[in-house]
Amino acid sequence: MVEALFYHLTESRLEDALPPLLEKSLERGWRVSVHVGSEERCAALDAHLWTFREDSFLPHGSAQSAHAERQPVLLTLAAEPANGATVRFVADGADMPELDGVERLVMMFDGHDQSQLDAARAQWKALKAGGHTLTYWQQTPDRRWQKKA
Repeated sequence: MVEALFYHLTESRLEDALPPLLEKSLERGWRVSVHVGSEERCAALDAHLWTFREDSFLPHGSAQSAHAERQPVLLTLAAEPANGATVRFVADGADMPELDGVERLVMMFDGHDQSQLDAARAQWKALKAGGHTLTYWQQTPDRRWQKKA
């Protein structure tokens, strides 16, 4: 069964909330994929992850880059990531990826976008019906994560 974590963005944008979670994942030695909804979003996140903080380096690549299979963090639109990630982030309203081989699924959704809220609710129901372990996290006004369910 997959451990699914739902992160409800209410105080910050994906660009602000995603990098620290990716850093924590890499600190734990996990291979990660980030599934997004469009080529444009993938390119924007790719550029952002190089510059999000001056004192940081977040090794990553996109599915279109050379050696995608070697990337510790892979930005992709594909249901099955080329890097064999066992931790998969889903953001920007992207469809849920394949769950074969997945240990942790992180669903990040914008609380100010009704279509993303609706998609997250549907994904929650589908995962719950599948018997997966689910937790729900919401941002506090100071942008910290608080477990709500």
